[in-house]
Amino acid sequence: MNLRDALNDFKRHRGADSRFPGERRTTAGRFSGRDGRLVHVGADGAVRDFSYPLVGLTGVARSRFGVRPAGEPAAETAWFDAAASEQRYHADTALVVTDHETPFGAVTEYDLTLDDRHVTHVDASRASEPLDVVACVGFAPDGRENRIAQLHHGDAVEVYHADETDYLASATGFETVRGDAFEGFESLLAADPSDYPREGPENPYDEDLLSGDVIGVAPTEDGTATVATLLTTRGESSRSDALERVRAAAAEYDRDALERVAKAQVEVTVDDDLPHADAVAADLRVVSLLTGASGLRIAAPDFDPWYAYSGGYGYSWFRDDSEISRFLLEADDRFDLGIDDWHDRSARAYRDTQLEDGSWPHRVWAFDGSLAPGWANGRLEAGDDVNYQADQTGSVAAFLARAGGDDRELLARALDALDASLADDGRPVTCQNAWEDMVGRFTHTAATFLEAYATLAGTDVDGVSDRAAERADEVYEALDDLWVPERETYALREYGPENEETGLDARADSGTLALANAHRAYAEVGDVDDERMDRLVSHVEGVVEDLFHETDDVAGLVRYEGDAWRQRDQGREKIWTVSTAWGAHAAATTAALLVDRDDERAEDVAGTARDLLALVLPGGALCEPTGYLPEQVFDDGTADSATPLGWPHALRLATVALMDEYDLLEAQAVAADD
Repeated sequence: MNLRDALNDFKRHRGADSRFPGERRTTAGRFSGRDGRLVHVGADGAVRDFSYPLVGLTGVARSRFGVRPAGEPAAETAWFDAAASEQRYHADTALVVTDHETPFGAVTEYDLTLDDRHVTHVDASRASEPLDVVACVGFAPDGRENRIAQLHHGDAVEVYHADETDYLASATGFETVRGDAFEGFESLLAADPSDYPREGPENPYDEDLLSGDVIGVAPTEDGTATVATLLTTRGESSRSDALERVRAAAAEYDRDALERVAKAQVEVTVDDDLPHADAVAADLRVVSLLTGASGLRIAAPDFDPWYAYSGGYGYSWFRDDSEISRFLLEADDRFDLGIDDWHDRSARAYRDTQLEDGSWPHRVWAFDGSLAPGWANGRLEAGDDVNYQADQTGSVAAFLARAGGDDRELLARALDALDASLADDGRPVTCQNAWEDMVGRFTHTAATFLEAYATLAGTDVDGVSDRAAERADEVYEALDDLWVPERETYALREYGPENEETGLDARADSGTLALANAHRAYAEVGDVDDERMDRLVSHVEGVVEDLFHETDDVAGLVRYEGDAWRQRDQGREKIWTVSTAWGAHAAATTAALLVDRDDERAEDVAGTARDLLALVLPGGALCEPTGYLPEQVFDDGTADSATPLGWPHALRLATVALMDEYDLLEAQAVAADD
């Protein structure tokens, strides 16, 4: 997102109750892109790249499409408008179809991303008269809005900086095409947002060429027109090759061709007989969309690249990514999705990014696995744990062990890293938490350690499994230190020496729901005694009850008690989809443990899982019409923050699979007492 777009949005939304001004929201619209490049198609059909974290190229910063009567340059353009448009995916593909109502009748837009190319096909054959398509596309090669320029090649335009070069082509050529220069500092400082494209007289030719914005009028042929964009670098392809590829993309892909290619892109065909098949297909699509060239996944499309209200989302966190990997593995085991190559790709990526001490850094770039900007790299700076998120290493180790890895050196280094962060009392030392807003000795971190040690203990890898089993027993016993008798739940954390307070922070925290999965893993190598099982049931039910929040418009779990982040004017905690999905998965996991023990409480806990799962399934209060799960939702039902967020999608998928395995998706009849 460039500065002028951020300022325009700031001007539009500075007084909003549930909008953070200056962001590039993706809570509406849909994404296309299954081969690296990630393109957002707004509800109005405007396309915009979110590709940099995935492929290292910036591409389209802004765009706008519309139609006008053919051959009438003085006619006013009817711009596509979200209020007069409806959008959907074509079947289970990433082909985005947007139906626009215009003064000339219905016009349909088809958008599909193919590797480094994106195609926009406009069908105006049902219009009341012949139309031209007006395409305004603004590029930001190398993330720049200055020191860039255009070259015009008739039916194609090239926008370039030093390395990245972007192309736009039309299948029917351009009736007219020109650049559109930046309006200047006055427009940045003006109280009102500037128009796009700008109104008024054209700039001098040389000024317009020194910009990234292109305005082209593409004639329709048989009522259709197609434009394509291509992102590349100078070292990757020559100008002639790039022009040939972008022209071919515009010329070859009509609606039928786009539908064929989109169907061929789908890596996993979801059987309609699977439970909640629509959710399963949506979850797999989202995970695929967020996957970069290295095989690592970004947390979400980066809606806040200026770090105005967050630390950014377009990076690979090893917590999110490895949790997604593990949940995919669980779902694949149940549904036979045929994604072994996804698991192998993830394992390779974790091996390639492991640090010498066996841990993993805060976050990395998804396009090549190199270190990305972050604030929790204590292991790289001074070797300390406080500025380090130890749960990330725990989550990666748990996946690698469960994925059947037999790389002894890899697993042994991971075990060394876990041991280095384990105190003598059997719990992880003071570090940063999973939510990245506190330090202390967290229950969630201890849960990830218990799961990691337990899964490593089950590997039978020489020099790893026996040692890990001893550590798993230690952590299992040490969890008693975090029990809060008066609440009958586990604490959020024990305050560390860096905190002003001492003792236990007894607040409810959805992150502590990780205890359910940790105990299920431990049950495979150790004994979960009756008292611990009672505590686990009490904890899961208590945390769900304490964090559940409902309004007339929405319901779900808040992140933790006292969470003040991104409240805007709401004045209380917001509901999080990852917390709600985590609650569903934790309840399902606890119910599974109870079923394995023939415990009659299983059905009640499964009921909690069903209730929470319903909130994040398509049609539920927290699931957008797009099928996406946003990170957060305001009390008035407004979606906020990262959308789609990969973590809750993977949680939803794994919850459906687990509940299907244990026959928990439907309520079980309870026999009456004699």
